Amino acid sequence: MAIHMTGTQRFFRAALIGLALSAAALSSHAADIVIGQVAPFTGTLAPTGKGVNLGIQAYFGRVNATGGIRGSKLKLVSRDDGYKVPETLKQTAELIDKEQPVALVGLVGTGNVAAVLKEGLLEKAGIPLVGVRSGAMILRDPVPTHIFHTRASYAAEVNTIVRQMQSMGLKRIAVLYQDDPFGEDGLTAAKKALAESGMDLVAVGAYKKGTTEVGEAVKTIHAADPNGIIMVSNTAASAAFAKGLREAGSFALMIAVSVTAGPQVAETIGHAAAHGLGIVQVVPKPESQAITISRELSEDLKRIGASEGPDHTILEGYLMAKVLVEGIRRAGEPTRARILAALNSLGTYDAGGVTLRYSDASHDGSEYTDISILDRNGRLLR
Repeated sequence: MAIHMTGTQRFFRAALIGLALSAAALSSHAADIVIGQVAPFTGTLAPTGKGVNLGIQAYFGRVNATGGIRGSKLKLVSRDDGYKVPETLKQTAELIDKEQPVALVGLVGTGNVAAVLKEGLLEKAGIPLVGVRSGAMILRDPVPTHIFHTRASYAAEVNTIVRQMQSMGLKRIAVLYQDDPFGEDGLTAAKKALAESGMDLVAVGAYKKGTTEVGEAVKTIHAADPNGIIMVSNTAASAAFAKGLREAGSFALMIAVSVTAGPQVAETIGHAAAHGLGIVQVVPKPESQAITISRELSEDLKRIGASEGPDHTILEGYLMAKVLVEGIRRAGEPTRARILAALNSLGTYDAGGVTLRYSDASHDGSEYTDISILDRNGRLLR
């Protein structure tokens, strides 16, 4: 029997169908892709955590401004760990449980991430972590199943420093290091590289993590009269050490690993004291308009209204985000398992001036290293 609808019935039927279709469209469009970050936004490494975060936000802003990933926007949820290992564990576990991110990005600190690995937080959740502000071998060997690095190892950085010093004819070398897994990793690499190069390790000085208590290290190293010093130290400690050593009368060449931000050292201790300090860089020159990833970063910082200009730390966060997004795009459906599989099969990926390589056998990512020097005006020269 045919059913005849009145005009009013037809109107309501059309309206209901329209509402259903709109709801379905909104449902599929509105589902954000949640990404988590745990990093120091307070304490001695706050500038590092904030810089990495800004770089991530800048690239996510670019992706979201062009429609997101298959209509879904990227949402970064961040937690502060103050560079304290117990807080890293607590905040990471809570973020994974409460926010249900599909991936993590931009964690900071060797000891912090080593603790996350030891507790099995990534494996238990089956969640990938892209980008760690550390080059320590304990986070690389054996190959971590859930971590994908975007920077060269500390061993590679130290080798770059030793080659530079050797090319300058320097023979008597000292090492400043942070007394934790990060510093010990760099110290081990330095001992090996110096021995292989026939150079002498004449002194070693340490400072406690989370402090700038470098006074004893300054005394020990200055007394040994080195002509080159390898600094496996963060920005605050590097600044305090450089100031103390120059005040003690040393003219030794100092080169720090990449976790030291050169311009911040110059701001802290003055341009004169910082002049000549070398810094290893693991990303290209951030201000360059000739390098694609650097040019895009400048554009995206303006897009999101950032007051900061590009620097190496921000660019490093940007690179982390770019690699993660590539993995999400290739995953199809943005689930933890599919993103993990996509990253493992990423192969060789050109991020716009930095080449990264991933496979089941290696998650090291980039091998890029370079050295820049602080000039008389506190600016980095390549």
